[in-house]
Amino acid sequence: MTGPVLAIDQGTSGTKALVVCPERGVLGSGSAPVATRQLPGARAEADPAELYRSVLDAGRQALAAAGEPVAAVGLANQGETVLAWDPATGRPLTDAIVWHDKRADTVCAELAPRAEELRQLTGLPLDAYFAAPKMAWIRRNLTVDGVVTTTDSWLVHRLTGAFVTDAATAGRTQLLDLDRVDWSKDALDAFGLTGERLPRIVDAGCLAGTTTAFGAPLPLTGLLVDQQAALLALRVTDPGTAKCTYGTGAFLLAATGGRPHRSEQGLVSCVAWRLAGRTSYCLDGQVYAAASAVAWLAGLGVLSGAADLDRVGSSVQDTGGVGFVPALAGLAAPWWRGEVRGTLTGLGLDTAPGHLVRALCEGIAAQVAEAADAAARDLGSPLGALRVDGGLTRSALLMQTQADLLQRPVEVSAVPDATALGVAAAARLGLDPALTLDEAVPPWRPATVYEPRISAAEAAERRAEFRAAVDALLDRAPAAS
Repeated sequence: MTGPVLAIDQGTSGTKALVVCPERGVLGSGSAPVATRQLPGARAEADPAELYRSVLDAGRQALAAAGEPVAAVGLANQGETVLAWDPATGRPLTDAIVWHDKRADTVCAELAPRAEELRQLTGLPLDAYFAAPKMAWIRRNLTVDGVVTTTDSWLVHRLTGAFVTDAATAGRTQLLDLDRVDWSKDALDAFGLTGERLPRIVDAGCLAGTTTAFGAPLPLTGLLVDQQAALLALRVTDPGTAKCTYGTGAFLLAATGGRPHRSEQGLVSCVAWRLAGRTSYCLDGQVYAAASAVAWLAGLGVLSGAADLDRVGSSVQDTGGVGFVPALAGLAAPWWRGEVRGTLTGLGLDTAPGHLVRALCEGIAAQVAEAADAAARDLGSPLGALRVDGGLTRSALLMQTQADLLQRPVEVSAVPDATALGVAAAARLGLDPALTLDEAVPPWRPATVYEPRISAAEAAERRAEFRAAVDALLDRAPAAS
């Protein structure tokens, strides 16, 4: 068994790092905030230098807290956030365009006639959420110099000098041939990215390079996109099992096994991970605004933050007739209408902060339930219990609402931020190829299980009300140009 590893999760609102030992668990942790600039026109940017500093700061904090050496480093990344940079110096040439930025809608509109071709080739619907439209926008509007990649390749280059990306992150670009797990010339041509220098695609467990950023030289042996890292940590490896991570957004992934399963229900078909040259796949459903929607309510003074959800929500018995479609960054799977904006309905003079909080929890949980049902229809059988992680899983109100609307048990991870645990497992596999997946991933033991407390009929009624609210929103929203 390998020794402790440093696992770093570079996310949208911050970077978390854990020193993880296979026998003793988490030995130390660290974190560093990241500021995302929300700009007019549904744009979102981050300073690349701040992303890199947060990786160093969080990693060094975790190592100091652990107080003992580690054998390797693993790095998880945001997935669809991109930038242009100089491969000779590592200097950023643009800010990082964050995954929920919508400026590349214009690129997608031009490519609409090829949407189905690209979906069949890459598994991804044509949407500005993914990396390739943003990469094309950068080339058209900002710079033709350097390389343009997802943030993981730039961070790894800064740490080690290598120019790589893992197969799962490559699958988030819409430039990967899903069947061959290699860059697609046809997709590159479609986005006007012909001839671009792209990173070498590696396994999640690999030897990407060596870094001295944290002191003594350490091999970087784990690379994995954030949601797939959580999928691995929660041991969602058998077809028909699923997890949801509640972070800035909420992301439901269902395992499909060793062959890609093109969704017919509006979900994303993508690589879960490639290990020892063997690729596993999953279906993916996205809710763009979860913790970010809570932060929006907090900004209005409705509550102080996510830790206040249960206190404020428990001040009332129900939503008081308030309906909330929290499409504050658009609607993703299964609707794919990134241009729409959220709605609050049923407000009255008696509406209290608690009603708004409960309506938000209902809106998040209903979207996750829609994605889960879409995955079940794609797979031809119901999903089992939903395994969950992320900061919002600390809210008993949200988790109980999720179990109620899903009509399935919700099993909460003992460690809220499972992404780092997943990339730690990948790092162990890269460090010791003789390890099996079962040996590298800790056993699954939920900290809490929420069982449904309402009838199937009531859940169906509440879900139908949410779908009707979404339909009304879509009917009056202007179509994407």
